[in-house]
Amino acid sequence: MTDTHKKKIAKSAAAVGIAVMCSRVLGLIREQVFAGLFGAGMTYDAFVVAFRIPNLLRDLFGEGALSAAFVTIFTAYDTTRTKEETYRLASNVLTFFLILLSLLTLIAIYFAGPLVTLLAPDFALTPGKTELAEKLTRIMLPFLVFISLSAVVMGMLNTKGKFFIPAMASSFFNLGSIVGGVSLAYILPRYGQPAIVGMAIGTLIGGVMQLGMQLPTLAKTGFRYRPTFNLRDPGLHRILKLMIPATIGLSATQITIFVNTNFASTCGDGAVSWLYYAFRLVQLPIGVFGVALSIAMLPVLAKQAAEKNISQMKKTMISSLTMVFILTLPATVWLMMLSEPIIRMIYERGAFTSFDTTATANTLAFFAIGLFAYSANKVLVPAFYALDKTKYPVIASFIAVACNIVIVSFTIDRFQHLAIAFSTSCTMLINFIFLMAVLYRSMGGYPLWALIKGVIKIGLACSGLCITVLLLRPQLQSYLTGNLPGQLLSLILIFLVSGLCYLALLHLLKLSEMNLLIEKIMAKFGKKHSPQ
Repeated sequence: MTDTHKKKIAKSAAAVGIAVMCSRVLGLIREQVFAGLFGAGMTYDAFVVAFRIPNLLRDLFGEGALSAAFVTIFTAYDTTRTKEETYRLASNVLTFFLILLSLLTLIAIYFAGPLVTLLAPDFALTPGKTELAEKLTRIMLPFLVFISLSAVVMGMLNTKGKFFIPAMASSFFNLGSIVGGVSLAYILPRYGQPAIVGMAIGTLIGGVMQLGMQLPTLAKTGFRYRPTFNLRDPGLHRILKLMIPATIGLSATQITIFVNTNFASTCGDGAVSWLYYAFRLVQLPIGVFGVALSIAMLPVLAKQAAEKNISQMKKTMISSLTMVFILTLPATVWLMMLSEPIIRMIYERGAFTSFDTTATANTLAFFAIGLFAYSANKVLVPAFYALDKTKYPVIASFIAVACNIVIVSFTIDRFQHLAIAFSTSCTMLINFIFLMAVLYRSMGGYPLWALIKGVIKIGLACSGLCITVLLLRPQLQSYLTGNLPGQLLSLILIFLVSGLCYLALLHLLKLSEMNLLIEKIMAKFGKKHSPQ
């Protein structure tokens, strides 16, 4: 890959990473609000399962298959067709999915009861738990429509080189959820409704805000929506053709989560909540690093595929994977070694007890094992879309789901909810190995040795980070278990010192992708004008 392409991806990833970081921080604040108000028990278990249904559909139709397929075809149109043809396709896609997802939402609302029972059958053992989950599901299902249309708009903006604003959009989702949800959570009980209903309505408010805040930027690109509904549109057919296998290919984790929620509902009150709190936290580095690089890389890969430039595609993928490992391997070390103080600082207040802290921290450590593989898969799968070889992620998803069921079935009786977190990490590792092997064969090889050398250097730097944490933590243990300011400052100190050690070692080891990332991140922070 040329330096120009490397810099383009690093620059875009830096913009997206900063924006996603803002979103994830707000997301953590949102989870803190939930933890403080509802803790880990029946009410939050019901909310998690209710939100899981539209969230699963969102990942399949919105931020998963639809987004990847649309960007691939929209980029091809933008490269080879007129502006009018490109925007006509976009209008048709928006109309088609508005109608399709609205119908799907109405059907899901009607069948909310059976869906909840399918996902969490053991909720019926607790009086009122299934009924509450059904009610929350019906409230939150329209979220699917807003968030999926938001994904199409984001794909259009990314293709036009606009990364920061679309990535910031999810921050507005969290803002809407927090402000609208908390306000309603205090108001609705006066009218006989549970406080958690307010948080469910806040989710809808957030979805509307996430879509709405991208529209002004889209208008500036020259796009004007024209109501168009043409089922014979070849561009729409190409998107649907990519989506059908890609829906399964990108859904491995979500299908696994669906199955695991069913298993978790058998582990008693709190298990679903512990898993969700931990998984939301591990999503922070995944979103900031894996998703950011995936979003930044996809338009570049799609353009290279449209130009039949396979040699550059290989270099783009390897460089992007190296960037993923640079960022996620140290995050893995931190989350595994500091899981308990991190969970204590973020969640332990209000209804969230020290017992919940220990249970969630142990869960987080097991989730962290597969963090780098989870993030890497976010980069690998779009490469298959660009090559129009979407059947392989489908096969990988079936392998992952089958492995997950086997692992959990043999371990859940002994390890309860921890078996689910461990199995999720194992399946992500299996998925990663399979996709890497198949992509190597499909692309006629790629510069694997360059990736291995990069991973060796990153591993050496992580060893230095690990030693630094081991030396610092005993010295700060009293602060890590003390008051909130002490916890925060001591964790910041550990992250700062160990992180600087890690960066210094990578600099000494001369890893080029690290220098590019630092350069682009510093440039983004240094700009006084909009990153757009």
